[in-house]
Amino acid sequence: MGWWKETIDIVKEKDPAARTTLEVLLTYPGVKALAAHRISHFLWKHHLKLLARMHSQFWRFWTQIEIHPGAKIAEGVFIDHGSGLVIGETTVIEKGVMLYHGVTLGGTGKDVGKRHPTVREGALVSAHAQVIGPVEIGKNAKVGAAAVVVSDVPSDVTVVGVPAKVVRVHGKKDELAIHQIEEEREYYLKKLEEAKEASLHSSGL
Repeated sequence: MGWWKETIDIVKEKDPAARTTLEVLLTYPGVKALAAHRISHFLWKHHLKLLARMHSQFWRFWTQIEIHPGAKIAEGVFIDHGSGLVIGETTVIEKGVMLYHGVTLGGTGKDVGKRHPTVREGALVSAHAQVIGPVEIGKNAKVGAAAVVVSDVPSDVTVVGVPAKVVRVHGKKDELAIHQIEEEREYYLKKLEEAKEASLHSSGL
């Protein structure tokens, strides 16, 4: 009962509308989608990949939440509402993460191997946010509604906008800290783009 307890507890903790365990089990599509994903992921790991995809697509139809069977999702994750949410194959989601409807944890189409996001413990990704590529959302970070995240987000910060920029550090608008973090994010994003360009040139593409 460990997985079920963790999942139901986080729903009750984060959603004041959740009154009883039975209500959560019967009426929360995010709980159904995550429970179904455990079966899909089991099939995927045991090389029954077509069956895993078919199972995940069946539950996509019923919940409007699309989770690739290859995604690694810890216990105690809360998907609120969830309609239109998409989670890609190599996504990793840790305990205590909260995701809203319309969120995409997707790939760019250019990366290989680990090509989807990693969302660390306690992070929150708001409605219709798009997190694209093998980026990391740090522990307890918050991504604002409709933000587009294309580079790593440090722990304990809030990002908003297109592309997403840091607006809060530890819940406060510390201009100096924000400026330093954004400089580091831009530097590493630039280095990553340069490395990708060099790789393309060396491969003759």
